[in-house]
Amino acid sequence: MKSSSTWWWWFNRVVTKLWFRASLFSMLAAASAFLALLLEPLIPERWPALAGADAVGGILQILASSMLTVTIFSLTTMVSAYSAAASNVTPRATRLLLEDSTSQNALSTFLGAFLFSLVGIIALSTGLYGKSGRSVLFVATLAVIIVIVVTLLRWVSHLSTLGQVGDTIARVEKVAIGVLDERIANPFLGGAPPQRLHPSAVPVHANSIGYVLHVDIEALSKAPDAVGTIHVAVLPGSFVHPSQPIAWIDATDEEAQQSVRHAFTIGPERNYDQDPRFGLIVLSEIASRALSPAVNDPGTAIAVIGTAVRILDRCNEFSRSHADREVSFPRVHVPALSIDDLFDDLFGPIARDGAPMLEVGVHLQKGLAMLAAAGDESAKRAARRHSARALELAQPALALESDRQRLAELASAVGRQR
Repeated sequence: MKSSSTWWWWFNRVVTKLWFRASLFSMLAAASAFLALLLEPLIPERWPALAGADAVGGILQILASSMLTVTIFSLTTMVSAYSAAASNVTPRATRLLLEDSTSQNALSTFLGAFLFSLVGIIALSTGLYGKSGRSVLFVATLAVIIVIVVTLLRWVSHLSTLGQVGDTIARVEKVAIGVLDERIANPFLGGAPPQRLHPSAVPVHANSIGYVLHVDIEALSKAPDAVGTIHVAVLPGSFVHPSQPIAWIDATDEEAQQSVRHAFTIGPERNYDQDPRFGLIVLSEIASRALSPAVNDPGTAIAVIGTAVRILDRCNEFSRSHADREVSFPRVHVPALSIDDLFDDLFGPIARDGAPMLEVGVHLQKGLAMLAAAGDESAKRAARRHSARALELAQPALALESDRQRLAELASAVGRQR
């Protein structure tokens, strides 16, 4: 049985979808058009003489035709921005654009305004509104026009950056930092640190092939007593196969194993929830694409290196978070996030693809030196290892001896960090 944390995770996934917000706005807009019928008996008799109330039908006609056009234009613009991001940045980043609240609000507002005007026109043509009702509808129409104007101004401003490389990098950085901060605050997802497996532990295998999207630690803690101690074997973001254990338990019966298996949500595509590494992988993909011969944009790779330093600077909080951890579910043991994996995800591809470019190598060595100086011992080791690897890749790729010497000096500075 799934716990409240899994249902909350599913709910958060649903509310970020475009169709959810568009449907919600549309229902509210249609309901507001019918609200005039309910408020009609409460309207003072002098209100129907309000100037402009008789013109509400013509205004709604204009709104209906214009909002349909604006909605189609906005949707086309959004699709173009997503296509540009997929081509110029990475397809893995378009998911963040699809979940952009400003874009969703704009499209939902325009669609809701269209439905509001359409419902109003139908109600007027059927004679549902009396004079008082038309006055209420007129006031509601004015409110809708104000909302449309404000949304349109925000939408026009937002379009100037939507889908651009810099904007996409900023979005990925924000998500990666948010997920990483959550993991730092809760290093074992609420469970206990990993411990040695008992020789009699029984593996629980995945029931499908795909990526682990969510691990419900609370549901695992509520598994039957026969399950015993639970050792989680895979973290969110891991690719699993039915031949691979996802957890180890003490029970052997299928019902107990199934209760553990249901706590793991597996899907075909990786997502950012509970997975700090995915955001870093997307950033490295952006840098690798920029460094490809077809694009040849080292400036974007350098911007990603700066973003990587800001994100990985938080790694020195890992040791303190492990020491001060709060174990909510001591029965469940969860592996820790590896700092080496974070460095590998970000700097490995950049060092490989940027090896022939001195400016990329210089910024990479300087960034690693900063992380080595500010990080804990594990971060220092990871920074030194990647500095040596980047130098090894760059030495045969650089044409000038002076460039190789300069890079070697910067790499030696990383190794001297204590």
